[in-house]
Amino acid sequence: MSWVVDTCLLIDVLEDDLAFGESSARLLDNAATDGLIVCPVSYAELAPAFAGDLHRQNEFLDAIGVAYALAWTWTETQRAHRAWFNHVSLRRRGKTIKSPIADILIGAFAQSHQGLLTRNPDDFRDVFPKLAVRVP
Repeated sequence: MSWVVDTCLLIDVLEDDLAFGESSARLLDNAATDGLIVCPVSYAELAPAFAGDLHRQNEFLDAIGVAYALAWTWTETQRAHRAWFNHVSLRRRGKTIKSPIADILIGAFAQSHQGLLTRNPDDFRDVFPKLAVRVP
């Protein structure tokens, strides 16, 4: 079963980020044997990094071995619905940090797969405590 790659790791590798580029690439290399995929939400989040050029973006993802032509399922929608409700409830009680809806959607998608590769585990742990997460 494949690992879902968070957007931040892809940008780290693309930009050869001084602080995270190498460690993010190593994490992707280590998980590649299980398969690497990107959530449709992350695919959309990458658009600015490629100036909206789908061809360049697809070439990059192909080159690093990340599958991207994946469907979003009703099960993932239901997970995201539940997770967003739980997140907002916790936030209203001051028990979690503010998190963008994109992280909720990516986490819900990752639950259908082996887990999530990210350098921002705290963005996911409150809402998805059972989600397998690997960090660089």
